[in-house]
Amino acid sequence: MDLQTRKSNLITYLAQIQDEHFFDKIEEYILARLKREDYLKALSFKELNKRIDQSLEDSKSNNMTESNDLLSEIKQWQ
Repeated sequence: MDLQTRKSNLITYLAQIQDEHFFDKIEEYILARLKREDYLKALSFKELNKRIDQSLEDSKSNNMTESNDLLSEIKQWQ
């Protein structure tokens, strides 16, 4: 089955869903996936260099987070 047919079948299937909770879950998954893919998008050399410069400046001005503090913050997210 080609991609265009699969897309068409999926649209038909989505149009027939009556369970709003199930539809919410599908929508949530798709939006999260799009955000993650956007986040993982490759940086341009200019963007990468800008981030490196900012990191070096943060290091020089001692604007950093200790690894233990970061781990504590991450645990609070969960």
